[in-house]
Amino acid sequence: MAAATEVKVREPELALAMAEAKAEAIAEASEAAQMADHLRDETVKLKPGLYFNREMSLLKFQRRVLDNSLSERHPLLERVKFLAITHSNIDEFFMVRVSGLREQTKAGVSETSPDGMTPAEELASVRQELLAIFEQQAAHWRDTLRPMLEKSGIAICDYKQLNHKQKQFVKEYFEREVFPVCTPLAVDPGHPFPHISNLSLNLAVSLRDPDGRKHFARLKVPNVLPRLVQILDEDSAQPTFVWLEQALIAHLDKLFPSMEIVEAHPFRVIRDADIEIQELEADDLLQTIEESLSRRRFGSAVALITNPTIPHHLWSMLMEKLELTVDEHYPIGGPLGLSDLMEVYRLERPDLKDATFTPHIPAILRSHSIFDAIRERDIILHHPFDSFNPVVDFIRRAADDPNVLAIKQTLYRAGANSPIIEALGEAAEEGKQVAVLVELKARFDEEKNIGWARELEQAGVHVTYGLIGLKTHCKVALVVRKERDGLRRYVHIGTGNYNSATSRLYTDIGMFTCRPEIGEDASDLFNYLTGYSKQTQYNRFLVAPINMRDGLRERIKREVAQHRRSGGGHLIFKMNSLVDPQLIEDLYNASRAGVQIDLIVRGMCCLRPGVAGVSENICVISIVGRFLEHSRIYYFRNGGEGEVLIGSADLMPRNLDFRVETFVPVQDAALKSYLVNDVLAVYLRDTVNSHLLLQDGKYIRKQPVKGETGEDAQLTLIARAASEAQVGEAEQKARPRSEYGRVDVR
Repeated sequence: MAAATEVKVREPELALAMAEAKAEAIAEASEAAQMADHLRDETVKLKPGLYFNREMSLLKFQRRVLDNSLSERHPLLERVKFLAITHSNIDEFFMVRVSGLREQTKAGVSETSPDGMTPAEELASVRQELLAIFEQQAAHWRDTLRPMLEKSGIAICDYKQLNHKQKQFVKEYFEREVFPVCTPLAVDPGHPFPHISNLSLNLAVSLRDPDGRKHFARLKVPNVLPRLVQILDEDSAQPTFVWLEQALIAHLDKLFPSMEIVEAHPFRVIRDADIEIQELEADDLLQTIEESLSRRRFGSAVALITNPTIPHHLWSMLMEKLELTVDEHYPIGGPLGLSDLMEVYRLERPDLKDATFTPHIPAILRSHSIFDAIRERDIILHHPFDSFNPVVDFIRRAADDPNVLAIKQTLYRAGANSPIIEALGEAAEEGKQVAVLVELKARFDEEKNIGWARELEQAGVHVTYGLIGLKTHCKVALVVRKERDGLRRYVHIGTGNYNSATSRLYTDIGMFTCRPEIGEDASDLFNYLTGYSKQTQYNRFLVAPINMRDGLRERIKREVAQHRRSGGGHLIFKMNSLVDPQLIEDLYNASRAGVQIDLIVRGMCCLRPGVAGVSENICVISIVGRFLEHSRIYYFRNGGEGEVLIGSADLMPRNLDFRVETFVPVQDAALKSYLVNDVLAVYLRDTVNSHLLLQDGKYIRKQPVKGETGEDAQLTLIARAASEAQVGEAEQKARPRSEYGRVDVR
């Protein structure tokens, strides 16, 4: 039985989880950028006015994340965290999306995207939006967050604000900690312009020697030290911090003795962080990816970030050396690289953060062993409200159980110090048949996954790396167990990675089942992934790129046909992104037929709702709150015999055509009711974290019905999990649920 221990996100764990989340965000952006050319060549051609630009839609998502920092409903340090996340996300946008558009523009690509824009036009629009976001971020830090932090006992100071005693502390800190790790680099005929690493913070230093000659040097701000230097002052009742680059500027004379410091200005360089892997030409995919990773840090520069006060002669020289144009220079007021504000968030100030909570473990998993529980009924876990411990326990128990003969699992992003990796290795060492598909091409996690692959191989696990030309993104684990009546297959299938760290920050759905037809599908899927199986027929699974696209389209058309016969057509889709032109056109056709369509799309949404005669029956909302919404749930009313699919795919070409993805239907009536009435309906009622997409592409806060208080879906789900944790299995079974099929969510 899984232990019902309290799981709280402590500071080191949070840092790890945030790093995992960041890696996945970069990867998602990177793969989406690679689909740009594919979208430009799509056979389905919508009218441009019916399709929002994907790049601008992604930037609007960043605006919604920033809106959480602007909102007073969040505790102060949570607002600081959201500002740091937004800045990090924008860095990633440059590294992948801007770099992709830049390459297309340089190559002379003139074909338009589905919304009718050329790459050059997209770059121009993106620049204007980015400048506006930067301005808003800087003003919010300067005018709101920094003063509020000071009032709350956390002072983030400029060096010039420090008193004599504090400056003396900084001087001693510089001499003791900073000076030994600094490497000033001169730039002259004998010293070529150095490589500026991606996302590094640097100082452009203008010098004059005793003979009056001017010189230029670049100094990298050491990233091995905290960006914010805490000043230990017995006279101060509150922690005081100063920016490391300002401490450096104040003591440049120590690094350049006998030279006059004319001026010094901070700058950052953002580079193309994508890599291309020629799989068909690779004899050893693992070795090929390792070699490609070493080239990533030398990607071409895509943006120069400075303060507006930097003089023209300095920034123009940097632009020339970096081979950038004027439009690729972004002047930003205030400190650069605000993602480092995560250092402030990690301070031990629980009074300025969200309250911790204990994830719920269903009563059946508290009173039964994992295999006994799954034999009794299908089980759904909704993370992070439900604990991820049972998923780890599933693999651990399988590793320890002498009756388990085989374990098969897909791993996309397992994270650091993964207990699942450990259990899989132990299972192989116990003599069980263990097969793991490690997706080496999980972008920005390649190096970590190479390490896991080698560790598993050393333990005796059969490790494969996926299919050529496709990324394996599905989340499936299969356990084959010998029982009295023969072999039984136990399956876990989910919407999120097998990653304990991000399971605390992302919302995801996972389902345990031992239904024979789903077990057969899981076996067929692994044979397809690890061998030469050409399986095209599945009992229940929808598998991309085999039958998922057609399966979704058929179900949308079925909903239209049912609605025309008896009315009441209703679709509710929850996903991360909606970009695919063909599926968007199918949704438009369903709307034209009168089907009610509710879409919960966290990030990019290229569908335009509310267009008369096209999409007036489509409502689109985006939920952006404490947890990153990551679950994918697709509900089809189907004439009252509702169908609910869960799985790993968004409605994007990359998911449907260029990845191995899975959807599985939820067959248990109570679980379908839970997902529709107690999950989807709660999200659709949200008026706290919910933004409504308008016909003109703007997002506005969804307002509660007059006379009613607003509802925060994530808080509702936390409260429900806490309530269910207090009752036993019998009481949970007896609790009435909303009648399935009677969904009133508008």
